[in-house]
Order: sequence, then structure tokens, then C-alpha cells
Amino acid sequence: MTNLTKKEKNRRLAESALMLALATILAEFAVFELPFGGSVTLFSQVPVILISYRYGVKWGLTTGLALSIIQLIFGIQNFSYVSGISAFMILAFCDYIIAFSALGLGGMFKYKIKNDVLAISLGGVVVSVIRFICHFISGATIWKDYAEGAPVLEYSFNYNASYMVPELIITV
Repeated sequence: MTNLTKKEKNRRLAESALMLALATILAEFAVFELPFGGSVTLFSQVPVILISYRYGVKWGLTTGLALSIIQLIFGIQNFSYVSGISAFMILAFCDYIIAFSALGLGGMFKYKIKNDVLAISLGGVVVSVIRFICHFISGATIWKDYAEGAPVLEYSFNYNASYMVPELIITV
């Protein structure tokens, strides 16, 4: 970043801002939504993954963090369903900050795999799995009351897989 000209820095910032806006808009167009949160969107993860691939993981993680804050603001009403500082922290970090910041890792294979399509696809798989793990942890800890008698880990796995697997497929 230090070797970039002012014009190049401005271009990256502008492109990242546009991709953040695109990711936010795409996240609002859900193919389907689950009753207690989670949805399958049309390519909403892709803009941040592309930024990471174009400009590197560090830049991608910063862009992902910005998206996580936007998503947290859009999902602020979810905090009314939890009580206690630990539940607030798990919700903030697992469902928003870590889950969406992780999208910035999407470019991690750019220089490790020569085939660009394979590298970005594998990056998409990895970040989707990380997001799934984050939501799974959240589901198993703070949303466990929604399991309605089912084993909590099984419920969280099935519930979160029901939207994250299609999201992964669409992303890749």
C-alpha cells in the first residue's frame, strides 16, 4: 500500500466502496429467508471476495470488516432477542464481525494456485465455511432455545447449513 500513488489509493477506495454498496444491496435481495435469520442471497458475498482477490487479503479484510459493520447495523434488531453481555458479544462477533470480515480472506489463494478461477472459487468455499462455523457457534450458544427439543448442535448445524450451503454454491 505504501508504494501506491494517490490516484491508485483513491481508485481502490472508490472500488471498495462500490463493492460494499453492491454487497449490501445484493444482501437485501434474498432468494429465500429463514424464520429466525439467515438467507440465501444472489451473490452478496462475491463483491468482497473480488476485492480481496484484486487487492490482497489485508485490503479484503478491511473491506469485509466494513461490510460486517454495515450488516450489524442492518441487523441491530436481533440484539433485542438476547440478554447478557456474553450473548451480545457472541451475536456481535459470530453473526456479524467475524462472519462477514472473513469474506476478506477470499483472495488467499491468488498466488498459491495458478488457475484464477480455481483460486477464487476455493477462496469462496473457505470463507463460506468460516461463515457457517461462526453462525453454527452462535446458533448452538445463543439461539439454542429455538431448537424446540431437537439436539442443539444438530439443530444449529441443520439450520445454518440450510442457507449457507446454497449461499456457498451461489458464491462459487
